Amino acid sequence: MRWLLETQAAQFASRTALVWSPFVGAPKTWTYSELLRDARAFSAGLTRRGVGVGQRIILHTDNCPEFLIGWLGCALAGVVPVTTNAKSSADELAFFADRTDAVAAITQSHFVGLVGAACPRLAWIAAIPGDGERLARDEDFAGLLAEPNDAPWRAFDPDAPFGIQFTSGTTSRPKAVLWTHANALWGARVSAAHEQLTSNDRHLVTMPLFHTNAQVYSVLASLWVGATIVLQPRFSASRFWDVAVRHACTFASVVPFCVRALMAQPKPERHSFRYWGNAVCEPPTDQHFGVKTIGWWGMTETITHGTVGFPDLPNRPMSMGRPSPNYEILVVGGDGQPIRAGETGDLLIRGVRGLSMFSSYFADDAATQSAFDERGYFITGDRVTLAEDGFMVFADRSKDMLKVGGENVAASEVERVIAAVPGVLEVAVVAAPDAMLDETPFAFVIAAPGIAADRLKLLIDAACARHLATFKHPSGIRIVESLPRSTLGKVAKAELRALLR
Repeated sequence: MRWLLETQAAQFASRTALVWSPFVGAPKTWTYSELLRDARAFSAGLTRRGVGVGQRIILHTDNCPEFLIGWLGCALAGVVPVTTNAKSSADELAFFADRTDAVAAITQSHFVGLVGAACPRLAWIAAIPGDGERLARDEDFAGLLAEPNDAPWRAFDPDAPFGIQFTSGTTSRPKAVLWTHANALWGARVSAAHEQLTSNDRHLVTMPLFHTNAQVYSVLASLWVGATIVLQPRFSASRFWDVAVRHACTFASVVPFCVRALMAQPKPERHSFRYWGNAVCEPPTDQHFGVKTIGWWGMTETITHGTVGFPDLPNRPMSMGRPSPNYEILVVGGDGQPIRAGETGDLLIRGVRGLSMFSSYFADDAATQSAFDERGYFITGDRVTLAEDGFMVFADRSKDMLKVGGENVAASEVERVIAAVPGVLEVAVVAAPDAMLDETPFAFVIAAPGIAADRLKLLIDAACARHLATFKHPSGIRIVESLPRSTLGKVAKAELRALLR
């Protein structure tokens, strides 16, 4: 990544790399040379604080320029940022810090109490102050920055660790996905090609920076071609068009929730968007917005898009595109053999570990090994229907995975928290349909004898608030006498989902 940042700063020195468009206050800009300068200053500051090559630090913030400066500065120093969801609970943060053996944290001032209480073993926490807020120098993010010329020099090493993201899996705890520098460069180059980005593009970033979508599809892809990143604190339907028009944005990555929310907002007479990226190609709303949507599919483990639509050719509407030429895609039936057109099967993907596929699940060799089949294909847990023209249509996901407003949620993770509540004998969590968020968790609970249903629901709500990010909280809890069972005694979740529908 040092090579990419230095190369772009040399050839695009005075070009705008980053525009920060906050909800309150005036926008700020960084040129490519200024972005490299600040990343070097952060890198030098980490070294001054004693953070060594390969050590991990927590990066826990909402979208802000300091996130990008810290993230890129870590890359220069050889430090590994653990980027965490700003909605995470104290219990989740404690798990993230312990699993990665993090030594320090960068966060915002309003998260300092949460991070400090959840992660008491951290050597230090540097905070980004709010508007008008003053912090002690040794506590302030700005105080961490050092002389850019003091940034440590490291030989190029594409196999070195670059970053860690936690992704919900089908187990009770998220897994730590480890990327290399080669992964980051691969994601940058391939995403830029899939999106047909050029140095003239202005990429609006409203998706959360802790996640692959914003990190690779937007930020790294833009840096690869010398485009401009227009960053907002988060997606806001009421502010989206104003910022997009004012900064002449040409590309944006969105999720279905964003499109539904924008449908309720007045749209401008004119805008500069060439494309949007989303989970499906060319939905009916494209005509309303006057923009073409490139559909894609990817995972944290795949770095970038494993399937993608064509920017300059027609796509099958509502499909997730076709296999990217940068990966091997296989769709198989229950017998493990490739399916035929018109059939639905399990989606598998194969690439090169540490380059086009993630390096490993950090500190979890067993989970890494079990994620791949005997042929070396990564088992995605998603099911797709193969159309006659080669396009793929998303069918469903692993039965215990939910998609809540674009966020992945493992039902087992919610079940783990609820099952620990006194008075809960058994729990099953399934997806409830939701008009805005697609799905929300819904819990069916068998209560112990003698406990009042209303009391138990209050205890469950309190436990979820304490241990889970808000988007993982059940939208409903139903106390039942029994749960439907399959012939092998497992909970028949299909019957529960049908009941909710």
